Amino acid sequence: MIQKIWFTLVWSIIKLSLFFYSKKITVVGKENIPKKGAVIFVVNHPNGLIDPLYVTTTNKRQNHFLVRAASFKHPIIKKILSSLYLMPIFRIRDGIQQLANNQEIFEKCHAILKKKETLMIFPEGSHSKRRTIRLLNKGFTRIVFGALEKHKDLEVLVIPVGVTYQHLSDFPAKVSVHYGVPIASRTIYESHPLPKSVQLLKEEVSKQLKTLSVHIPDDHQYESTLQQLNKARVDFTSVAEINEMIRTQNFPPEKAPQRNVLKPLLYLIKLNSIVPYLIWKKALGKIKEIEFIDTFRFGLNLVLFGFSYALQTWIMCHFLGNIAGFFYLTISALLILIYVKCTPTNAKKHRELN
Repeated sequence: MIQKIWFTLVWSIIKLSLFFYSKKITVVGKENIPKKGAVIFVVNHPNGLIDPLYVTTTNKRQNHFLVRAASFKHPIIKKILSSLYLMPIFRIRDGIQQLANNQEIFEKCHAILKKKETLMIFPEGSHSKRRTIRLLNKGFTRIVFGALEKHKDLEVLVIPVGVTYQHLSDFPAKVSVHYGVPIASRTIYESHPLPKSVQLLKEEVSKQLKTLSVHIPDDHQYESTLQQLNKARVDFTSVAEINEMIRTQNFPPEKAPQRNVLKPLLYLIKLNSIVPYLIWKKALGKIKEIEFIDTFRFGLNLVLFGFSYALQTWIMCHFLGNIAGFFYLTISALLILIYVKCTPTNAKKHRELN
């Protein structure tokens, strides 16, 4: 009970923070999520650890996650992650001897599904900025069919989820989350031999993911297709429209970027949070993968910027009174909200926006 309260509290804070971090979060297909029953959300993975945040905060189920085992190395971090229903999954790069630990995790997953709860898994195995659905690992099918074999009366619905960003690493973020049609796994499992069932489930999930997120086939036309879309300044979160452009190779004309007239407001926000901003600028230079920029920026926003505004509000209350503190916090929040919700996401990129 205490863990569920903690889970709800933490994710409520994250959801509020994402609202201030994101220009727009488009959610499609929420009606496909059952209120009860065992569900595995199978999600594409374009943008590091922020992907599961958007999926979790856009549905009402309490999700258990499978994430890279490397995230669990520090004992304190391990305790926090475990309290939020995260579980480590080991890969070959973690050492062949570590792969045996996955069996215990699979057993936990089977127990979670038996209790008719939900799991979230990223079957591409790693994140990638490329706008394409990659080959899916079969680990999620092992979890699904293992649970069905162990619990004969259980049905597990597999729901593909497509996450698409307007631009990786840009602030403010603009993202779409598309929930696909549930796949009844027992029907597949009982109708075919296991190898065929694995193949069919992977194919159906991959097929849906290619319509739920922007998918440019990974062939010789990938770069030219992406270049045409970028030149047209398209809205990548309009997934169906963009996928139709890709299919027909019919692109809009080149479009000039919108001028960011709110840029002076951004400088005012930076000035109001100068210490955490300088920490972020120093940290940015150490991030090696573009897919992790959003993750670290959002984490710093959540912790350092939140602490900074809380401290500055306390100082205002202490020296100028509660009313002054209230107005300071309200105006600070409004400035951020105006910039985040109104600035163009297809504006010409500036290094300082990172």
